[in-house]
Amino acid sequence: MDLFDTFLNAEVMRRSMPMLMQGLWITLQLGLASIVAGLVLGLGLAMVRLYAAPPLRVLARVYIDIFRSIPLLVLLIVVYYALPFVGLRLSPFVSAMSALTLVSGAYTAEIFRAGIEAIPKGQFEASAALGLSPTQTMVDVILPQAVKIVIPPLTNNSINVVKDTALASVVAMPDLLKQATQAQALAANPTPLIVAAVIYVAFLWPLVAAVSRMERRFAARRR
Repeated sequence: MDLFDTFLNAEVMRRSMPMLMQGLWITLQLGLASIVAGLVLGLGLAMVRLYAAPPLRVLARVYIDIFRSIPLLVLLIVVYYALPFVGLRLSPFVSAMSALTLVSGAYTAEIFRAGIEAIPKGQFEASAALGLSPTQTMVDVILPQAVKIVIPPLTNNSINVVKDTALASVVAMPDLLKQATQAQALAANPTPLIVAAVIYVAFLWPLVAAVSRMERRFAARRR
């Protein structure tokens, strides 16, 4: 009974729930904004890496390699704490979104690149034979097929972005983890942290299961 009261105290849970819901709303906003921005950035980087002039391809490759290598927490701290020294002061939300977008964009670029390169070369040749311009070929023929291929890894990457929003608490971002930590300190009880973990699982578990189903479906189609 003492263990239950310590980790799942009903009264502490009731008092902390409003703070946790506020934190969840901010977490969802941050996650969605970072996912959308990362998709746009990643698609642009993939196009540059595949079809731009050689110097731009090199720059895109360097960007992708760097931001896939740097730990997100390090980048977040640099953006929030180091940039003010050069006169660029960002809010916690913008700092967290910028760091998440920069890293997510690098991973997304590689996902899009793999999807585009998986399309048979004959699709490009057939489009050219029909008189389609390179832009029309990419928009009307290649990307619709590539997107179907990359939906599972893109969804998995989006799940990782939402999980990584928890790191925003280090820059005073009032996300779910930050609110849970504050509620735990106020109540002198770990229940808010346990509830926050349950909320993360309840929100992300269905998405993880959906990715698994999509991967099995795509594998069955390829067979």
